Amino acid sequence: MKVSLIQMNSQPDREQNLRQAERLMGEAMAGAPDLIILPEHFDWMGGTPDDKRRAADFVPGGDAYRMVQRFSRDHGVWVHAGSLMERSRADGTVHNTTVVFNSRGEHVGLYRKIHLFDITAPNGAVYAESAIVTPGDDLLIYELNGYRIACAICYDLRFSRLFDRLSDEKVDLFVLPAAFTRQTGRAHWEVLCRARAIEYQAYFLACGQCGSYKMPNGPRRETFGRSLVCDPWGTVIARAGQYPTVLHAHINPHRLNEVRRLIPMSEHRRSLDDKALHIKLARL
Repeated sequence: MKVSLIQMNSQPDREQNLRQAERLMGEAMAGAPDLIILPEHFDWMGGTPDDKRRAADFVPGGDAYRMVQRFSRDHGVWVHAGSLMERSRADGTVHNTTVVFNSRGEHVGLYRKIHLFDITAPNGAVYAESAIVTPGDDLLIYELNGYRIACAICYDLRFSRLFDRLSDEKVDLFVLPAAFTRQTGRAHWEVLCRARAIEYQAYFLACGQCGSYKMPNGPRRETFGRSLVCDPWGTVIARAGQYPTVLHAHINPHRLNEVRRLIPMSEHRRSLDDKALHIKLARL
């Protein structure tokens, strides 16, 4: 299977972002991919909390949703639409949402980000995603070309129990749209992506934002870029730089089978729930 990751530099300007995404997806089609992956917040980055709330759009029916749906249908390609700002028609709740379309432009499913990015970066920058976004509470796995593909978004990467739960469903590929910060990316991006590939013996496709984006009344914020694809041995088989680009990779079923045969972790894994094992705390 061929995959194409679209690394973007989104801004607080939906029309500009959607033009950038559509142009790069068009370039990706030269490689005849089976699946195109967009980054987190491909539709909107930056701005004030009120800007972000206003930018949140409907699923289905919003501008970003309709653009990706139309592209997948017109080009006959599956699209894992990174994440977009989704606003509920019922109560105005905002989610950070992945939507997946098949090659007929049909809505396959959606995943709403579970772990929200509320941190203080080493440079003092404060990120408070939960001030705007409500976490989701469902997981999504879909099937394409015989592969089982699981969804996560950005900060989810740090929470291994999420991937452990997904791996129970015999996942072959993890897809992680992201907008990692420059500082946290330097320290943790590659090591965490490779770790998830190794520990769950699956391909790991991490598609990021790059460059900087505008913030109101403050310095521009930097994202890390360097989208990558790891094989189930943890080898990085494709890597982007720091600029908007299309990253191509091949998913090899023989590599999946080889790694799982060499180290048959699925056969060795034991249940570690509270009923199976007891913790003994020793004190001197």
